[in-house]
This record gives sequence, C-alpha cells and structure tokens, in this order.
Amino acid sequence: MATREAFLDKVRQAQPPSRPRPEVPLFDAPGGDLRVRFTAALQAMGGTCVQAVSATDVSGLIRERFGAEASVASATTEVPGTRALTADTEPASLQDIDVGVVRARFGVAETGSVWFSEREYVVNALGYIVQHLIVLLDPAQLIDGLQDVYRRDDFRDARYAALVTGPSATADIEGVLIRGAQGVRSLTVVWLAAQ
Repeated sequence: MATREAFLDKVRQAQPPSRPRPEVPLFDAPGGDLRVRFTAALQAMGGTCVQAVSATDVSGLIRERFGAEASVASATTEVPGTRALTADTEPASLQDIDVGVVRARFGVAETGSVWFSEREYVVNALGYIVQHLIVLLDPAQLIDGLQDVYRRDDFRDARYAALVTGPSATADIEGVLIRGAQGVRSLTVVWLAAQ
C-alpha cells in the first residue's frame, strides 16, 4: 500500500463514531419582504442585484459591464460561456477567466448570501479564481435565515457547500478596503426565475 493510502487508511480507522447533529433552533424572523432584505444585506457586503427577464439579458449585462471580449466560464446552460466548463476542467485553467456564471440553489435574506455546492459550481474554483462572479437566483428560492439552511435536504446531501456573501474583501492593512484581495472582485446577483 502506498504511503498516501496507508496514511488515509489510518485516518479513516481513527474516526469517532457518528452521532446525530444537534437540533438548530428556529429564531423569530424579522419579517418583511425577503427580496428587499436580501438585496440590502448583499449591498452592505459590496455585492449588487439586478433584474433580468431572460438569460439573454444576462449575456447583455456581461458584455455591457465587462466588454465584448471578456472570457466567460458558465456553470449553467442558461448563459453560454466562451470557455467550456465540465467536471474534468482543471481548476487552474480558470485563472485567466474574467467572468464566472453560476446559478445559486437558494439565497439567504438575513445575510444576502447565496448557496452553492459542487453541483452548482461544477468546478469549485469557479467561485474563487475568476475576476467577477455573476449569480443567477430565482426570487422564489429565498429563505429567511441561516438557521433555515440546516433544515434543507440539499444542504445535508452536499459533499461541499459554500455560502457566499459579496465579493472578496479585506481591510486589515491600514483600514483600507480592498475588494478582490483573495477572490472575486465583484459579485452580482441576477434575479432570474429558474427555467
């Protein structure tokens, strides 16, 4: 057995027995329109929301904001990309992509977050290595708060999950806010009903 496999075998054997997850309490929701709350929370974190009638609008938005020559990797068939994206795509090959497009499974009004798993991203690096991320979100797929996430079957069934709120940012050096320091420089949520 290879050294790597021997090491992994020891780790697997040393795992503690499984136990049920703790019950997550449901807190009182503040009320109000979920879409309005989501938009306000996302904007506070540096993201933006726009409305689209069709996927064609999204392609136009990309050209308008990032230019006709922008390279696009799309994890959804709704919006075509200029670069093919499959499960076999090498993550590092996305390093020169200008715009990534992905459909979020749902959004969280409390925080302005969008939820992705390995199924939505296709290649996990898509959400972190591209310059700008365009997120398609069906307004009917908004939930109230983070405690609601843990009750969803898709959360429990995912091998990998990420709640993303706005673009990457840091202000730890002299208190200067820098966007895109460790990830995407901009995040735009496009309200678009799922097909």
